[in-house]
Amino acid sequence: MTNDKPPLWRDSRFWNIAGQLTALFLAALVVTVLVSNLNRNLQQLGIQFGFDFLKQQASFDIGETLIAYKPTDTYSLALLVGLINALRVAITGIILTTIVGVLAGVARLSDNWLVRNISLVYVEIFRNTPLLLQLLFWYFAVFLGFPKADNKISLWGLIGLSQNGIELPWFTLSPEFSALLLGLTFYTGAFIAEIVRGGIGSVSKGQWEAARSLGLKPGLIMRLVIFPQALRVIIPPLTSQYLNLTKNSSLAIAIGYPDIYFVASTTFNQTGRAVEVMLLLMLTYLALSLTISLIMNAFNRTVQIKER
Repeated sequence: MTNDKPPLWRDSRFWNIAGQLTALFLAALVVTVLVSNLNRNLQQLGIQFGFDFLKQQASFDIGETLIAYKPTDTYSLALLVGLINALRVAITGIILTTIVGVLAGVARLSDNWLVRNISLVYVEIFRNTPLLLQLLFWYFAVFLGFPKADNKISLWGLIGLSQNGIELPWFTLSPEFSALLLGLTFYTGAFIAEIVRGGIGSVSKGQWEAARSLGLKPGLIMRLVIFPQALRVIIPPLTSQYLNLTKNSSLAIAIGYPDIYFVASTTFNQTGRAVEVMLLLMLTYLALSLTISLIMNAFNRTVQIKER
């Protein structure tokens, strides 16, 4: 009886495991060196690492809050207000940019010359100019260019536009929030439009012809036959755009909207706890991104073709 087991140095499983253990060791070594360097630097500066400052009084006001907050509250509550404001922008922005992107993407494939080219101009302008520049444009050139509240522009008696923002029958959106929301929506919508156009283009012409042979109208063909199949191609890159929108909302600080980054910056300036505040920010955006990814991956699984 012969032993067919290869020598250890020729066993691929051994080298795979050894490679992974080596990578883990190197990663742990890098983290250890960085943490040691951080501790040494903090000790030299006389700063003690910790999150006790979160219980201290914030002593600064936040211009826009959805929950009760006053300057005598703690830093932790101030950061919570910033997080809620960031979530407000991210959730509303994802909904609106999806609508804008899908409409623009479908319009890019329209047989109507004017509709097709209006969508093309929209995509090229918003996709090829910096987001920060667009946010500044919406805030300074558009909203601060509106008349004062006494002479507001009324649209059908339902929507009021003034330097105070967008007045709706039930609530008012501040100029900072409105500028940030519109900037993120139209900027991200331009990328989504191209994703939607590519997804629809990936569906074979046979599907169009088969749907027409059944007597379906163009709108029903798109809604019932083409778009559901295109979703399999659209969703993965669409997830990346949702993540980009959420992270790009940190540019709110440029126009004074108090999101989590804005509040964290003020907290850092007052307490000097740069490392702790940056860690909280990184964990916050990481948690938001992972949540979006989990939801979109679950949705992606529902639209994939299941082989039997």
